[in-house]
Amino acid sequence: MSSALYTGVVSHQRLRPLRHRLRYRVFSLLLDLDELPALAARLRLFSLDRFNLFSFHRRDHGAGEPEGPRAHVERQLRAAGLPVGGAIRLLAMPRILGYAFNPLAVYFCHAPAGALQAILYEVNNTFGERHSYLIPVDPAQDSAWVNQRCDKRMHVSPFLPLDMHYRFRVRPPGEQLSIGVQTHDAQGAVLLARLDARRRPLTDGALLRAFCTHPLLTFKVIAAIHWEALQLWCKGARLHPRPPAPAEPVSFATRPSPDHTP
Repeated sequence: MSSALYTGVVSHQRLRPLRHRLRYRVFSLLLDLDELPALAARLRLFSLDRFNLFSFHRRDHGAGEPEGPRAHVERQLRAAGLPVGGAIRLLAMPRILGYAFNPLAVYFCHAPAGALQAILYEVNNTFGERHSYLIPVDPAQDSAWVNQRCDKRMHVSPFLPLDMHYRFRVRPPGEQLSIGVQTHDAQGAVLLARLDARRRPLTDGALLRAFCTHPLLTFKVIAAIHWEALQLWCKGARLHPRPPAPAEPVSFATRPSPDHTP
């Protein structure tokens, strides 16, 4: 199976106008969307669309439709003029005891022949809004690393304005995985975020160890977001008004971006 468990560390560094850093141990599941029924049948601690210690609910991702996130992602691939039918693998935290909040979930979208053709970044904010960015992968890039960028379309942090852009540097899933996200304004980088993780087999034993070493992770994620926001506010970070959510659920980058070093 292509599905796996990834354990690692997520770090954030705010560079200006004030400095702030955080670092947490996390784990995520890489789920091949075609393997979900088989995973639920094989694993005792993981269920599909029902309560368990770990679970995946289709309505938590994409458009929240009964058909599941694959139908949503393939609609976006068609809209971008890309072929469908290849593997789609989602990196996200599962529900733990019925709860999950994913600030960022990442879909690795493969062409029917197998090559990685696009990445869809699904962003959720704490206001209940969701927006995704679909960016084609430049076939001329080094296959070990993918560099992409797009304009920011949805308000996420109350301490950052909307007039910014994202730069992504991604090491696609293998024995190791890395996802770097830089948030830039006209003067340069403002926020650096990075996930570095290592692959583990997706078994009941691995899930139980992850639960014991990262207890109630998904509850801690939402608590940490508000705790870090409180610290920023106490340091004097300026609040920005929340603009309306984007009218469209997905933004498209029609051409691969030039290579860059984050």
